[in-house]
Amino acid sequence: MLVMLAVGVLLLGVVPAGPSARVEAEEAVYTYAPAGNGAGPMWCYGSTCVMRVGGDVYVSGLETIPGARILNNCRWVLWKRGATGWTSIAADETGRTREPCPVAAPRPGRLALSVNPTLTPLGTYNGPSKPQVFDFDLTGPVIASTPSDPVWSGKPAFTEHSYRGLAADGATGDLLLMNVEGHEAQWWSLRDRAGRWIASGKLEFPMGVEYEKPEPIRLCYPVLALQGRAAHFMGVSDIIEPVRAWREFKRQLTGNEWDYEFRRLFYAWTPDLGKQGFSVPVEVAGREATCGQITNLDMWIDAKGRAHLLWLERSVWHAAMRDRFFPGTPLTTSLEYAVVDRGKVVLRSTLARGGEEASSEVPGYGRFHALPGGRLTVVAYIGGSVAENRILALDGSGKVTAALRVPFAKPFTNFMTATERAGGKPSDVIDIIGDVGGALPTMRYGRIRVKL
Repeated sequence: MLVMLAVGVLLLGVVPAGPSARVEAEEAVYTYAPAGNGAGPMWCYGSTCVMRVGGDVYVSGLETIPGARILNNCRWVLWKRGATGWTSIAADETGRTREPCPVAAPRPGRLALSVNPTLTPLGTYNGPSKPQVFDFDLTGPVIASTPSDPVWSGKPAFTEHSYRGLAADGATGDLLLMNVEGHEAQWWSLRDRAGRWIASGKLEFPMGVEYEKPEPIRLCYPVLALQGRAAHFMGVSDIIEPVRAWREFKRQLTGNEWDYEFRRLFYAWTPDLGKQGFSVPVEVAGREATCGQITNLDMWIDAKGRAHLLWLERSVWHAAMRDRFFPGTPLTTSLEYAVVDRGKVVLRSTLARGGEEASSEVPGYGRFHALPGGRLTVVAYIGGSVAENRILALDGSGKVTAALRVPFAKPFTNFMTATERAGGKPSDVIDIIGDVGGALPTMRYGRIRVKL
């Protein structure tokens, strides 16, 4: 059952004279009951569920439907932050879904919500779904929404496992939606400012010809960006462990009959999605040699149209795996950064590394955030010997020039931000949401004001 919580705490004070990361708000948005369907409020982490529209902040929440059978046992709820706290302003009254519903703000006064309701009867385990976009007009006294049906190139058989990606160009009003079809491809549909779905196609998965049994490399958790019809995609491999010896050893460790690996990072782009589809995905990073792990985190497009990529690498998936197959290999986690120009990597940098034979401070989740004037920063969680969020300021060579501690009462370990990729603008304010766990799982909101 969803529970509305009032504003937790508003932190105000004297603005420091020097560089600072000041917490202006830290509060609960809603609590939820775990759905047990393999997803959760942060499952669409390649997109975002928080956006600022004008002076207001909106959060797309996920509610578990009591008594509904998995997998489609959730519904979306839209929350707004007002003077008296967080209020639910809209909810799905009839549909059921599995995954959270990302949001974007393609135009002033508008909010787009990506939904994927099942077409199956109540009590059905899984089956077909119908992706849609709800457009909310936030300018009037009453919140009004209009559904929009994306146009697809063919007849993809979508299901509740959508691995959706959503992006918007706040300058042009264009909107990009991506939805997976099994292990076949990521299908995409482009909408213009007038609400017309003007182009569509599919991004075919690369072939893993080097595997013991060659197979397509399904790319999931898409991170998308739009800038003047130029479109960018970043995804991570998500397939059943292809190395037989590793798969059998993992089964002994976990007891699971299946195991999915996430250790190859791919990027694709097109100069004009209205005229041509995505390029063949190129591999940007991989941890295949030592059975490592990669988490794709974020992307930012600069004024030159270059894609800045952010991801997390773990050298080996598990300590027992290291001891069995890669003795002597240090267990490390690193926050990695790269710049891609027209499909080619032109810069690489490690922003932080922790673990064995490295720092005792271990990096975790991170998101890009650009300040007015284009100064790029990374909001990151740092664990290990500490537990805190930091703002990492980057220079043009990918080096960290400053690291500001964010004094949250409880740090965000994994999180989403109101991002430019969803139509936001550079700002000295960072809006952030994350699941802080606990006996009663809670999604929390934080607001940071940054000065460099």
